[in-house]
Amino acid sequence: MIYSLIGHYSLILGLIAGLVLFYLSFKNFKNSIFLNSKILTFTFLQFFFVVISFLSLVLSFIVSDFSNETVFNNSHTTKPLFYKISGTWGNHEGSLLLWLLVLTLFIFIFLLRTKNQPVKYKILTLVFQQLIIVGFFIFLIKTSNPFNYLFPVPEEGLGLNPILQDPALAIHPPILYLGYVGSSIIFSSALAATSLKMISPNWAVHIKNWILISWIFLTLGILLGSIWAYYELGWGGFWFWDPVENVSLMPWLALTTLLHCIMVLERKSSLTSWIIILSIATFTLSMCGTFLVRSGILNSVHTFANDPERGLFILIFLFVLIFLSLFIFFFFHKDEKLNRPSFSFLSKETSILINNWFMMYFLSVVLIGTIYPIFLDIISSEKISVGPPFYHKLIIPFLIPFLLMMAIGPKLKWIKSRLNDKIYLILLLLGSILLAFLILKNFNQNFLINTILISSALYLFFVTIRDFFIRKFENISQNIAHFGFSLLILSILFNNLFSSEIITNLKVGETFDNSKTKIIFESVDQKKEKNYDSIIANFKIQSSNGKKDKLSPELRIYNQPVIATSEADIKTTLMSDKFMVINLVQNQDFFNVRYQVKPFMLWIWISVILISFGGLISFLKKRL
Repeated sequence: MIYSLIGHYSLILGLIAGLVLFYLSFKNFKNSIFLNSKILTFTFLQFFFVVISFLSLVLSFIVSDFSNETVFNNSHTTKPLFYKISGTWGNHEGSLLLWLLVLTLFIFIFLLRTKNQPVKYKILTLVFQQLIIVGFFIFLIKTSNPFNYLFPVPEEGLGLNPILQDPALAIHPPILYLGYVGSSIIFSSALAATSLKMISPNWAVHIKNWILISWIFLTLGILLGSIWAYYELGWGGFWFWDPVENVSLMPWLALTTLLHCIMVLERKSSLTSWIIILSIATFTLSMCGTFLVRSGILNSVHTFANDPERGLFILIFLFVLIFLSLFIFFFFHKDEKLNRPSFSFLSKETSILINNWFMMYFLSVVLIGTIYPIFLDIISSEKISVGPPFYHKLIIPFLIPFLLMMAIGPKLKWIKSRLNDKIYLILLLLGSILLAFLILKNFNQNFLINTILISSALYLFFVTIRDFFIRKFENISQNIAHFGFSLLILSILFNNLFSSEIITNLKVGETFDNSKTKIIFESVDQKKEKNYDSIIANFKIQSSNGKKDKLSPELRIYNQPVIATSEADIKTTLMSDKFMVINLVQNQDFFNVRYQVKPFMLWIWISVILISFGGLISFLKKRL
């Protein structure tokens, strides 16, 4: 109970520090030659109080303090220590406290590390950031307090959802939130710079670090969530266009577009309207994701079923922030048309602008596919599900010119350019088309759209490889990121086109056999762990080429809450994954068995790591 009291009053003190910061900021803004040392002191104190509050919640979980309602709802004495700690943010209240922790940390780092920028700009950024922080403080204390007291004190907790008891998902939210909350600094900074009319190349160089940090963490956070869904949910895939997956993808698309726009602004005062709108949009989409997930509106394996009134608070708060940001944009941003630098059609600026249009189109498709079912349900009470076919049909045709532009754009120069190496580029394109045709012909996949799509991805792949050797360390971060993206698209295409699946029902001792694969159900073992009982099924897999594998998927029956989960067994090689999962058939003595061969699965993860690594190199290069 003592930890809950400390945590609760630390939140109140943090809120008071935020209100004091408003007063100090307005007072210092009038006489802003130097940043008032009290501002830094109270910013640190605010962060310190949130750290104390967060650690209090962690300790409450560790000692299983069931007088705390959050601990009671999301923990159990038999849970391993690692999952007790990760359970701190594996729920609505704890995850929002983590949001607040990162918000206060980032603004403190921002004030410490921001040098050679006007004091008024730093103060105004702090004010906008404090609007967000104070809003989260009020939200936590009034509607989602992680320190609510229970009496009488229960002897046991309800436990954490078993599918959340996983190492990848334990570190997924903190990494993802670093990306989300990084966008808040970009948002606050953009509003401050717009208000002071200082959107300039100097500001772009300064804010690019924050864009890169946010983008890297958001990319890695999405990757961890995708890996978790692949092996934990038993669906055998890496992306299902689940609404909660989509709400993390949308700010990533906006942030990626912003990252490319800021490269233009670093060199000349151009695309400033794009940059302000994208800064607002990125944070708005991050907040929308929080609203949709926390309100319980979205029906997903990731969502927390909560009182919709909490979502209403976030929605009103979001509308206030959007209205404020649009007011600042329209009343303080100067018209670009009055002083627009000219650049030719064949230039790097134009290629970035065209790719921006493509990215905004992809973002619009994902946004419509995610929120359309919600609005339809509200208007007509009709429930529909928007699945992969919708996204594939609308995105794939436009992905082809997008990949071609990614291959050609980096070769162009700023302002005005000539396309060099035309012969090499044409030969690489023809070679890519021929190679794509031969691959599909060999595997009896004679679809025209697949040939064009694979050839465009191969084209980007070969062009970026060639640039490594020709340009060597010139634009190395860009080359690595673009190479990783081409590898990602190729891996996804080959994974979708050439994967195979067998679904059958088997008893122990039975065999499934077709022309390519033989599955032998050898035996069943049982195992007892601290917080679950396990049934392990042992299979032998024989391929037509004579290769043999052993796979042992399992079923786990957790004790608190009492839930059965399927744990896949995956045999990973450089070329493919062999994935097997089992399920019990009710009132029957056989198991439902799903066996999949997923080509190039490992390369999907490697490619996303390469994309993030490209961003990391760019960040380190700027720091050095």
